[in-house]
Formats: sequence, structure tokens, C-alpha cells
Amino acid sequence: SPLSCRFCGTQTWKLSILLKMPDTLTVTDNRTGQRYELPIEDGTILATDLRKITDGPEDVGLMTYDPAFKNTAACRSRITFIDGDKGILEHRGYPIDQLAEHSSFLETAYLRVHGELPDPAALSEWTTAIDRHRAVPERIRALIGSFEQNAHPMGIYQSAVAALSTFYPDAKKIGSEKHRLTQMPTLAALAFRHGAGRPPVDPDDSLSFAGNFLQMLFKADGPYRPDPTLERALDVLFILHADHEQNCSTSTMRAIGSSHADPYAAMAGAVGALYGPLHGGANEAVLRMLVEIGSVKEVPAFIARVKAGEGRLMGFGHRVYKSYDPRATIVKRTADAVFGVTGKTPLLDVALELERIALQDDYFVSRKLYPNVDFYSGLIYQAMGFPSAMFPVLFALARTAGWVAQWLELVVDPDQKIARPRQVYLGSPRRDYVPIDKR
Repeated sequence: SPLSCRFCGTQTWKLSILLKMPDTLTVTDNRTGQRYELPIEDGTILATDLRKITDGPEDVGLMTYDPAFKNTAACRSRITFIDGDKGILEHRGYPIDQLAEHSSFLETAYLRVHGELPDPAALSEWTTAIDRHRAVPERIRALIGSFEQNAHPMGIYQSAVAALSTFYPDAKKIGSEKHRLTQMPTLAALAFRHGAGRPPVDPDDSLSFAGNFLQMLFKADGPYRPDPTLERALDVLFILHADHEQNCSTSTMRAIGSSHADPYAAMAGAVGALYGPLHGGANEAVLRMLVEIGSVKEVPAFIARVKAGEGRLMGFGHRVYKSYDPRATIVKRTADAVFGVTGKTPLLDVALELERIALQDDYFVSRKLYPNVDFYSGLIYQAMGFPSAMFPVLFALARTAGWVAQWLELVVDPDQKIARPRQVYLGSPRRDYVPIDKR
């Protein structure tokens, strides 16, 4: 670049050389004074590189300690992207709001599994294949019928998923991509009807995915046609719940799958992880909270108890999102459409007032506690006629799309070995056994 002398005006030239710094992390071990260069790739360092850092020949090297995996990447994935600070959720690069507005659950399931949106022919073939494999073996129906009528439907669902592993031994050929676990809606419907004391209803291939599921649940005598608004609302909720990066149940699916267990066995474990109230049961907990509050006038007192540490605000906050959960905005909009059909529940007014106060209170705002997807979804399910015990089953049914996509990605990833976390041992040092008569 040209430069001019400030005294005589003579023009000279300056040569700039841009030096690219290496993508490494320099670590100095203050115990030994030794310096280490650890390569950085994709914003991460390999945890195994820390083994190089030792304080003597007997030291096996450092480990990371990360309970609950708050800052540990266990895989490289191309399925779901989340930016929790900005409230961004994308599936294969597509924003969740665009998918929820324009797509269908089966189309987004195809996207997650195959990586691209289908053309009309591919979507038709995909839908036909799913319709063709929705029936479940009669002995699975008998298994579901053997449970107590008051058994939790999630427990029934998990047991039935695990049992499918014994009916389809070819599923153990994990390199095959034909296993899509297409019978999950039928299992969910069978669990629901068993709890309601009603006979099973066969799938109806003339209906959409969500419409068929609703008729398998609610059909009585005579033909059944779901309300289009409720049918679309359920489809949107399935889209929103279909995948969410490496959450508890998805990481369980991957951990079990890493042992090369078949997808049914892996999914049964994922369902078990989703069963917990901190995961798939969160919207059920929101509903219980709203019932406990009871009325709009009791909201300020409940907020005060939460701030005093005497209660918990369910449906607010998220491990990943530090701003408004993008799914929550869509769910709230969906709730308006559903209540336009079913009529508004008094609990909706309680929820709206709770949200209004919490979003204006510095106690919650400073802690970045914003509504998440669970805050309104339970109200929608309740309005549509689902008992609260079915909420986690609906979650599991939708999440199957993500679990299958994550499992397929796992089994072809050469970096993935069997999951085997390390531990920090704090127990007794070596000691010799003492016979019982000498103790």
C-alpha cells in the first residue's frame, strides 16, 4: 500500500504480510512448566489429547470432568443446529418456523433422515412405505392388552417398542436403512385405547399421518373425520418435537446404538429417557402447575413463592436456550387456532398471566427464564382430548423421526465407537481382604 513521507512527500510502498495463526490451543502445565499445543477443529479439542498432559511417568494424563455433559461434544452431526443465545433452531439448515408453517411431519421426517426435502414422487413413495408398515403383530397387541388398564401408557409404549426387537430379527443388521420404526403411531394408539377400555382401531390409509393417528385414538362407531384445524395442529406439534440436537433421549439412542444394538432396542432406551418429568413429562408438569395455581388472581402469590424458593416455574427456561424458545412462539400461535375450535380453557388465562408477569419480572429475565415448548403444548393436548399421561407418548411418537435419523448417522460414522465415559474415582485405595471371622 502507498505511503507518503511527511517531510518531503516522497512516496514509498509498504509490504503487508498476513500471517495465519495456527488453529491450536497452547496449554502450560504449571505443575511441570511443560507447554502443549492442542489442535482445534470445529471449535473443539479432542479430549484424548489431554492425556498428553502429565506430571510424571506414572501419571496417565488429564481428563475433563463434565457431569451432565454441559460442554462436551460427543459426535459430529449434520441434522439439527441450535443457537441458544439467539433462539435459532434449524433442521438440515431449514428454520423451524418455516417447516412448521409450510411443511408436514412426514416431509420433515424425510428431511431429517435423508438430508434433503423430497420431491413429490419421493414424498409419495415415502408416505406409501410408511402406510404399508403401520400394522403391528397380533402378539404385540396381546402384550399391550395384558397390562393393567390403569398402567401408564408410556410404560406400555416402551415395553411394546422393546418387544418389536424380538419380532424383527433382521433389524439387527444395522447397516440396513429399511428400518424406520413405522409402527410407532399404532403402538401409541393401542396404549391409549387400552387405557380407555376401548377396542383397537385399524389404520386408515386415506387419512394424513396426523389424521390417521387421531382416528385410531378417538374413533367410535361409524366413520371418523378429524377436524382439519386439530389435525394440522397435531402435525405442527409433531414437527416441533421431531428432533432437538443431543438431548437426553437422543444421546441415549446414540449411546445404546453405539453397541450395535438394533434400532428397536435403542429406541426403547430413548423412550425410557424421555419418560422422565425433566424431559418428555415436562408439559404434564406444566399442566399440574396451572391446576395448582387455579385462577388468574392466584398467579402473583405463586410467582412470589417461586422467587422465595418455595416452588418451581415449570415450562420456563431451557438447558440450551437463553432466549425465547423459537418453538414456544409457534406453539402459542397453534394454541390460538386449537382453542378457536375446542373453546378456551380457564387454565389458558392462568398461563397467559403467568407468562406476562414472568416476562416483566427481572428475577426471571435476569436468569434468562423464558417460556419453552412445553409451556403451552400440554394445554393444546388437553383441549384436544388427550389425558395428561399421554403427553410423553405423543412426544415420543414425534421424536421417533429424530431418533431414527440420529441412529442412522451414528452407525455410518467411522469416529463413533462404543460409548464408554470415564470417571473420577474417589473411593478407597487398594486394601487387602479380611476374612469375616477376623473382622
